[in-house]
Amino acid sequence: MAHNIIANPNYKAKIDYTPFREYDASDDTRRWKDFMSGDWAWQQADTISQDPETQGSALVPIILGSDKTTVSVGTGNNEYYPLYASIADRSHSKDDPFWIFRRQLFHSSLSVILSSLKPFMTTHEVMRCGDGHFRCVIYSLGPYIADYEEQLVLSCVVKHWCPKCIAVRTNLDGGCIYRSREHTNFLINELHADILWDEFGLIGDLVPFTNDFPRADIHELLSFDLLHQLIKGAFKDHLVDWVAKYLKAVHGTKQSEEIMSDIDRRIAAVASFSGLRQFPQGRNFKQWTGDDSKVLMKVFLPAIKGHMPQDMVRAFCALLEFCYLVWCNVITEDTMIQIQDALYHFHHYRKIFDTVVPTFSLPRQHLMTHYVDMIRLFGAPNGLCSLITESKHIKAVKEPWRWSNRYNALGQMLVTNQRLDKLAASHVDFDV
Repeated sequence: MAHNIIANPNYKAKIDYTPFREYDASDDTRRWKDFMSGDWAWQQADTISQDPETQGSALVPIILGSDKTTVSVGTGNNEYYPLYASIADRSHSKDDPFWIFRRQLFHSSLSVILSSLKPFMTTHEVMRCGDGHFRCVIYSLGPYIADYEEQLVLSCVVKHWCPKCIAVRTNLDGGCIYRSREHTNFLINELHADILWDEFGLIGDLVPFTNDFPRADIHELLSFDLLHQLIKGAFKDHLVDWVAKYLKAVHGTKQSEEIMSDIDRRIAAVASFSGLRQFPQGRNFKQWTGDDSKVLMKVFLPAIKGHMPQDMVRAFCALLEFCYLVWCNVITEDTMIQIQDALYHFHHYRKIFDTVVPTFSLPRQHLMTHYVDMIRLFGAPNGLCSLITESKHIKAVKEPWRWSNRYNALGQMLVTNQRLDKLAASHVDFDV
């Protein structure tokens, strides 16, 4: 697969073979855009340049992503996993040994899938690239795109803890140092499993798949998740739900329902000529998709104005400001300052919700504090967003499942994807 991508002539003008740093010509400030403009790729290139066996090689980072998906809720809640499939007896699904086995199977499967790349992570491979030139290439495991639940599995971290830093789960917003492969291995070798679990949020019985590969640290490689952390997390699951809880706590059930109805009326009243999407039922649609939430973010702030205290409106405003800043395709030093400022104001104004719901130590909100550092490492978040893997589910899993006869569907789905890939490759040949 990696060979096909590198050699594909369609990508000849779209691949950066070396890391770079981009600066604004007017004021000489740094800009982050593409992945190879980040510090992580630069640091990897520095490392491979120090080895005589790999010096002068082009860096080829392997960017991974995984996300479990449900193909049909109405016909048995069938779930598929793009990376592996396991058959389990439900009578043992709650047993600790089986739980450990299932999670380790995930890491072992990833290690096997990527094993063919491992020899060429320390010794270069000569490849013909899409532009017709031959290059020495070195592979490296790059960022991993996943939601919070997936990040816990990947990093072998306990739920409600941060997979990026060692902040205590009861005070995630207090700030702390980053986790690292070396630090984690040291703790596992020195401490009992119970202490690892209770004081550091680590599952000592599991070994991350990245430990099998050079220059790979799963805690560092975990990437942004704009969809689940910001759109569905901080906005929908937190602030929007907190509004309903606040109104019910302050005004009672009957009056809060009247206020929420007026908020829905305002949302539904968006004019069609504005270019904004209309919601005839307000926010009461059956399933919140990422696109639904993104569009609702544009109209929700004026809909609640006048019904909520001013600080709550300001909390929404700060969160939306943060979201729109990190969604920029190009991020500058000035943008970084604005992101930090929006985050500070969000943490300040969200305290008003503490009267109805605890707003501290929420992992998905806490991960927002790591965005500036991750932007410096990996470039603009748009290039490494879980919206990418979500969109792939439709063509890679959901549609092939619908085309199958539903009996032992996995084999049929794999054949469908193989044939679609061959058709796509034929189209490229015909165009050339």
